[in-house]
Amino acid sequence: MSDHKTNRRDFIRLAATGAAALGLGMKGYAEKLPSGIWMPSRPEDQKNVVGLRCDPLQKVRIGVIGLGMRGMDAVSRLLYVDGVEITAVCDKIPERVAKAQQIVVERGGQEPSGFSAGEDDWMKLCERDNVDMVYACTPWYLHTPNAVYAMTNGKHAAIEVPAAMTLDECWQLVNTAEKTRRHCMMLENCCYDFFELATLNMARNGVFGEIMHTECAYIHDLRWLKFDKETGYVDMWRLRYSEKHTGNLYPTHGLGPVAQILGINRGDRMEYLTSMSTNQVGMTAYAREKFGPDSPEARQNYELGDMNTTVVRTSKGRTIMIQHDTTSPRPYNRIHLISGTKGFAQKWPVTQIALEPNAHEALKEEELNQLLQKYEHPLAKKVGEQAKEVGGHGGMDFIMDWRLIDCLRRGEPLDQDVYDAAAWSSIIELSEKSVRNQSAPVEIPDFTRGAWETTPPLGIVQ
Repeated sequence: MSDHKTNRRDFIRLAATGAAALGLGMKGYAEKLPSGIWMPSRPEDQKNVVGLRCDPLQKVRIGVIGLGMRGMDAVSRLLYVDGVEITAVCDKIPERVAKAQQIVVERGGQEPSGFSAGEDDWMKLCERDNVDMVYACTPWYLHTPNAVYAMTNGKHAAIEVPAAMTLDECWQLVNTAEKTRRHCMMLENCCYDFFELATLNMARNGVFGEIMHTECAYIHDLRWLKFDKETGYVDMWRLRYSEKHTGNLYPTHGLGPVAQILGINRGDRMEYLTSMSTNQVGMTAYAREKFGPDSPEARQNYELGDMNTTVVRTSKGRTIMIQHDTTSPRPYNRIHLISGTKGFAQKWPVTQIALEPNAHEALKEEELNQLLQKYEHPLAKKVGEQAKEVGGHGGMDFIMDWRLIDCLRRGEPLDQDVYDAAAWSSIIELSEKSVRNQSAPVEIPDFTRGAWETTPPLGIVQ
């Protein structure tokens, strides 16, 4: 145990200094992009994990870190998936650990080990022999440390979105996965929404022709949550990011599904972006109204612009528009727009599909339903009804969990790998870099180091 204590101390100390100090292959750089972004070469003791297959697990023993809103739901939801055993749970609030243990026992499982002795107790969970996968639902700044330490200790890592907040963290994830040969999946549940799955199936069957443009977003009024002191977020970490950063802080909910449709990292890649933000007005106005014009909240400076629009161009000359707005009083919207040479689809604010030869007019309701039924994704067919009963954002959380566990039990590659986690999450720092430089173009690193050119697009599960 003394070795473990030393390892934990070293990890905490080195993690603060970045990937180079962690010894994860960031020392030797192959090139420096014109924007000043370093592209590291792959260390000799690593190879890519494209299509990674690991030994099948008859039962997947899971340790859950972070038992807030997302984590507690995950504990309840995972217990409905065949082949799952929750063996450990962790949160810095002991009452949450006790509640999670109770949920497992009430569902007929053995009480999982609990960890709540301090800020770093999650490391002990990662070190346990009876954990195959660490499922992390912690604040953003802990996602990469959780995943890196889990993989370093021989565990697969499943981490909530975004997987990383900086380019350094993106490379930490990639290099650790390549070195340890462990899966690292960002839990991007929107890839498993019913409409997104159906449009992926349509795209693979050529319904939209050659897709040239997509649009996506995370537009979600979260002012109440950022200022809410009653949800257990003692350090108010969401609010702190709004105070210190601009750009797109949360790109992956919209980006993940369209990136899979476009074959990003699988035949195409995101090459560069340009990003622009409005002024920040909404947070201050909300704080004045809620707390008073002379309150600390109203006097605080917030860097995050109300609306950010980022446009990405891919190597194949296609474009992706990504928007982020967690401040404006407007309905939730992920957009999810697909535009090709034969047709168009959009989910928000209303579901529309238009196809040649009458693409100037959206399909009528009956035609739309028939098309969606024809191209219903096999995953939705198999577990969709159960997913709706179990819940989790209309069922997409359960489909995601079911698919993840199914792949681990069969020793199959995951739908979302560490390169997706890194590429999708890299938009955070890169968009801010562009915004702070008058929307100048910024190159997006190739986290696959060339493997994208020969990797086939994500297929349709049969």
